[in-house]
Amino acid sequence: MMRPFEYVSPSTKAQAVSLLGATWGNTEILAGGTDLLALMKDDVVSPRRLVNIKDIKDLQGITFNAQGLRVGALTTLGDLAEDANVIKNYPALAEALTEAASPQIRNQATLGGNLCQRPRCWYFRNGFGLLPKDETGKELVTEGDNRYHAILGNDGPAKFVSPSTIAPILIAYAALIRLEGPKGKRELALEKFFVIPRVQREREHDLRPNEIVTEVVIPPPADAKAAHYEVRQKAAFDWPLAVAAVALRMRGSKAQSARVVMGYVAPVPWVSSEAEQVLNGQPVNEDTAQKTAEAAVKNAKPLSHNAYKVQVARVAVKRAILKAASGGAA
Repeated sequence: MMRPFEYVSPSTKAQAVSLLGATWGNTEILAGGTDLLALMKDDVVSPRRLVNIKDIKDLQGITFNAQGLRVGALTTLGDLAEDANVIKNYPALAEALTEAASPQIRNQATLGGNLCQRPRCWYFRNGFGLLPKDETGKELVTEGDNRYHAILGNDGPAKFVSPSTIAPILIAYAALIRLEGPKGKRELALEKFFVIPRVQREREHDLRPNEIVTEVVIPPPADAKAAHYEVRQKAAFDWPLAVAAVALRMRGSKAQSARVVMGYVAPVPWVSSEAEQVLNGQPVNEDTAQKTAEAAVKNAKPLSHNAYKVQVARVAVKRAILKAASGGAA
């Protein structure tokens, strides 16, 4: 049973910000609602006020020009996937979007909501908190059912995996995210938006309780070749076991520079500088793709039941590299 809450519908960004609380828990933002309503039904979150932002025109729309692609936070995944400029200029993003959810969810879920969604960790979803512990203070995930948990960035108490399947390709494309709060506007690289919490009161995003995501901006694609690759248990819609996103700037057959980002392997989308260093300046072929993939997971620390994810992530990275280089999603 849902708890009672106040429901407000601001028409401007400033109004929305003014209606948000200064601490987490009292207010929540409603956009598509595909994640939030489930959390409320399961009593994982119980806001006293729900701020519906669907009527804010400034948060809508897609524009493309010489500065790149600007996407309002309220844009649905479906609309973004079908946008002609996205398909032409950022095809790897279009592909990732069509794989991100079922058609029904894509037509409801928003870009801002997707980036801000909470972890799918079953401990979190069952009310044990973001950093789940038992009554004695012992971590539950380390020796518990951790088949789908992190293999990288899991040195601290956070063992969940970042749930957005489109964040890795956006980061590979060097996307920026824009936020607005009572102190004004902020802009940061999308990879910096995701953070690993160390204590229970922290969140997994660099987002203050009284801020909203306003838009995402992707630079012009220039000559980058990019690809997105997912490994799932079944072909139909399912949560991935690992995601890899790669963006290459080629000079002939060599990678002048590389961007390698993994998803579903860490509490944040995992940018692998180790992999990038191996591939930079090298010809892209089976051998270098394999070496790059090995570097991407060399620091993995699997838990008691998820060692298989190391090989899955390795395969995803290798295939994404080869796919990008061959122009499968340029």
